[in-house]
Amino acid sequence: MALDLTPAEKELGRANFRQVSNEVNRRGFLKGLLTGGAVAPVAAAAYFGYQFEKDKDKPVRAALIGAGDEGGVLVGEHNPSYLEFVAFCDIRPHNQKRIFDGEKTGPRKGFKHHYGKDCDRKIRNFTDYKELLADTKLGIEAVVIALPLHLHAPVAIAAMEAGKHVLCEKLMAWNITQCKKMIEVAEKTDRILTIGHQRHYSMLYAQAVEVINSAVLGDVKHIRALWHRNNSWPKLDKNGKPTGEYRDGWRPDIPKEDQDALAKEIRDHWDYKNMEELVRWRLYNRTGGGLMAELGSHQLDACSIFLGKVHPLAVSAVGGKLFYTDDREADDHVFVTFEFPGKGYYVLDNNGQRTSEIKNKNDIVVVTYSSVNTNSLEAYGECVMGSRGALVVEKEESAFLFGEKDPNLKEPGGPRSTSMTVTNTAAGKPVLDSSSTTGGVTEKTLVGGVAGADGGSSGPVSKGYREEMEHFAYCIRMHQHAKSTDEKCQWRLAPRCHGKVAMADAIIALTSNQAMKKQQRIVFNEKWFDPTSPELPDADMKALNAKGEII
Repeated sequence: MALDLTPAEKELGRANFRQVSNEVNRRGFLKGLLTGGAVAPVAAAAYFGYQFEKDKDKPVRAALIGAGDEGGVLVGEHNPSYLEFVAFCDIRPHNQKRIFDGEKTGPRKGFKHHYGKDCDRKIRNFTDYKELLADTKLGIEAVVIALPLHLHAPVAIAAMEAGKHVLCEKLMAWNITQCKKMIEVAEKTDRILTIGHQRHYSMLYAQAVEVINSAVLGDVKHIRALWHRNNSWPKLDKNGKPTGEYRDGWRPDIPKEDQDALAKEIRDHWDYKNMEELVRWRLYNRTGGGLMAELGSHQLDACSIFLGKVHPLAVSAVGGKLFYTDDREADDHVFVTFEFPGKGYYVLDNNGQRTSEIKNKNDIVVVTYSSVNTNSLEAYGECVMGSRGALVVEKEESAFLFGEKDPNLKEPGGPRSTSMTVTNTAAGKPVLDSSSTTGGVTEKTLVGGVAGADGGSSGPVSKGYREEMEHFAYCIRMHQHAKSTDEKCQWRLAPRCHGKVAMADAIIALTSNQAMKKQQRIVFNEKWFDPTSPELPDADMKALNAKGEII
């Protein structure tokens, strides 16, 4: 997402990130995991603190509810040693076939990749999730939900009430009332509830956070995040002529097998108005949450993590259907500005924890986010800008670090031509030390490391899907072990993106939508983030009937 970085500058930035993050880690931020001369990379399981005990912890028997695009990604990335799928539910014949076969390229590998070509005889297929939840013969312990947004809450709640642990895809729910209800039911039923914001389990982001927390970037005042795509190209027929539609991933063709099987009964038997709403659910307000729910929530989640999981103070936004003229209701361009508290905004208590008392109201971090559908020049990602350096995380695959050039030094070059190390100030705080270089830092200069953190010598980068599912299974097993020794035990190991964390992401995304709709700056209320408070960001988010269904 850095527009004019040359390949050489990118390699230098990547090498700087590896060098500095390793030095920061050796200084104690990855406590106990890296030792002075270690060369073996640290695995995600060690970093996030989970590991099944061999011959003791059997895989968690799970079912997938929703076998579409995101369900396919989760199946493709799961580890059968932790999570064993024994059933799935989907009403679409197209998805029922694809979830077994997978795709030739990409992350959607299919059940057969993990369980063999005959697994369709063993993995049960349901078309009604209620029947799946009621089945006692399969021994289902947990469900993974990858449905359209409007179904997240009702299905998750039904699953927990049926005794199942739940991993639900993001956004947590269609509105905040539903988020709070999901948290309430998880507590009442004593079930594990985690939401699929996978950056919480990305080793790349974990290492980026270590660098930011070390303060080597200096005073951070701005984070720029974006996710731009170009869906403006015309769709062509088999003869190469325009069809009148665009090559838009959110508006895919409706497969003939789905049309033939479901079109006549879609309104009577399923919770959709028509086939368009079923297949293209992201485009409509009743079933989706737009760009902020689908894309922006991921990146604002990352920005919140970078800033210490703080809640934003205010949001202003502009958005609309600036390009498309079809029947979609979702905006195709959004431009959002958030005001987050800086490290000195709140008064700290004796333990260094933030209080509600304001210390310096001018210590603000401005976070900007944009998502457009008509230009793809920049790769998606986040850029954290500090007074002493900048950190760019690109496509969840690479990180680049550049130090600000000290004008008091007479060495030639600027931020993009300097190699970097970490030194200590007189007060013992780490700072970046930059020096001119012509060749960059080589792999041979690096020691230690975090597996899967940069896509370099440690192999392809994991985006966190596999790790979030492994940790979900680990939380379930640890909870069962604790309860087996104490029947009254209410101890529950919390996933990294549990309900309260995920609800904050939903509040950020959905309040941004309200800011666009009202064309006004909205100030966040801390009571919104309290699961036990009835306070909500907007009355529109209460649009439920007596059964808790979206009106």
